Amino acid sequence: MADIRITEAADRILLAVAAPPLASTAAAGAPAAASTAAAATAPAAGTLVLAEYVMRPADPQLESPRPYFAPLRTLAGDVVTDLRPADHVWHKGLSWSLPVVGDENFWGGPSYRRGQGYVQLPNNGRQRHLGFDRLDDGPRARVTERLDWITEDGRTLFDETRRLTAEIIDDTAWLLVFDTVMTNRTSAPVALGSPTTEGRPNAGYGGLFWRGPASFTGGRILAPNASGSAGDGSAGADELRGTRSPWLGFVGEHPDARSSTIVMVDLPGNPRHPTPWFARSEEYAGLCPAPFFDEEWEVAPGADLHARYAVVLADGALDPEGAARLAARALTLATKESP
Repeated sequence: MADIRITEAADRILLAVAAPPLASTAAAGAPAAASTAAAATAPAAGTLVLAEYVMRPADPQLESPRPYFAPLRTLAGDVVTDLRPADHVWHKGLSWSLPVVGDENFWGGPSYRRGQGYVQLPNNGRQRHLGFDRLDDGPRARVTERLDWITEDGRTLFDETRRLTAEIIDDTAWLLVFDTVMTNRTSAPVALGSPTTEGRPNAGYGGLFWRGPASFTGGRILAPNASGSAGDGSAGADELRGTRSPWLGFVGEHPDARSSTIVMVDLPGNPRHPTPWFARSEEYAGLCPAPFFDEEWEVAPGADLHARYAVVLADGALDPEGAARLAARALTLATKESP
C-alpha cells in the first residue's frame, strides 16, 4: 500500500498520500479548512491530506483546549469532520475528550452537576502538547506524542503518552489507530465519569469523540446485528445510546449526494470492553465509545489508564455487513505487532 507522509507545521502535523484522480476532484470542491500555518507547509500538488492533527490549538480555555483531528478526509477527498460547530463550539473533529475528570472538565463548555444541571465553572482544563518522540512516514505511519493534563488553576493531573498510526486498507478505506496511556500524577485517586454518572440520564459521553459534518445530520448508524426501526440493518441513535458493542458505524451524505462511512472499533483490552456507546444522529452526527458512560473508572495515584481505538474512514455508503468486514480488518491491523 501507499506510504503516508507526515509534515510538521507550527501548530499541527499533516498526514498525506498520493492523491487518486477522484480525490483531486472531491478536494477541489471541499470547503477550505486548513489554517495559514498548515497551508504554508502543505504537501506538494498531487498529494491528498488525509488528516490534520492540531497539537497546539489556539482555543479559549472555555473550550478545554486539546489536540484534535480536523479535517479528516476519506481517500476520495471528502471531509468527514466538523470543527467548532455553533451548537457546541467545543466539539473538535475527532478528539480524546473527557467531561468528568474528578471535579475537572476536559471536554469543554459547562459541566453537569447533580441537582444543578449544566453550569459553567472555572474547571475547563487543557491537554498540553509537550513534544513528539516519533514522526515516521511509511505504509504504516507512526506518531508518538507526550502531553500533560493541566487544570484551569494550573495543577497537573495526568501525564499522557499518545501513539497514533495510520495506514491504507484498500482503494476505498484507510485506518487510524488511537492509543493512549494516561498516568495519574496526583497523590489521590482520580475518577473518570460522564454527565450520566453525575445524574443526567442517557448522556454518558466522554472518550474518543467524533463529530461529523452538518450534512451528516440524520445519517444512518450501523451496528452488529442491528434490527432497529430503520428496517435496513441500521438503528437510531436513541436505540443504541448506552448499549455495548465492539464497534459502531455511521453513514453520512455530503452536499453533492456522495456518501462516506465511519467505523469506530473498541479494541480488546480496553476498559469495560465491549464498551457502551454514545451516539447521535438527529441533533448532529456523533459517535463515541464511552467506557465511563454510567459508571466511574478510578485511576489510583501513579496508576495508568490505557485505551486503544481504531477508526476506519471509507468512501461510499456501507451496509452493516460491509462495516463489519472493515471492523474485522481494522481489528487485525490494529493488533499487529510493531515491526
